[in-house]
Amino acid sequence: MATSIRLDPTIEQRLDHLAAATGRTKAYYLRELVTNGLDDLEDFYLASATMERVRSGKEPVYSLDDVERQLGLAD
Repeated sequence: MATSIRLDPTIEQRLDHLAAATGRTKAYYLRELVTNGLDDLEDFYLASATMERVRSGKEPVYSLDDVERQLGLAD
């Protein structure tokens, strides 16, 4: 899937320099950034949405004791 983005000129220069210095393409580094950065973005934004549901009472919360009892691990 082809996607285009506009980069700040400073960021584009850094990317150009990295690609030239390493012999890899800019596309390679952009794919690396998206692949690795997407995990972080998902963690941050999805966790934030979950916390908002917890705060509003729309997401169930379980104590360790509850989980241990449910799994048959309680003393």
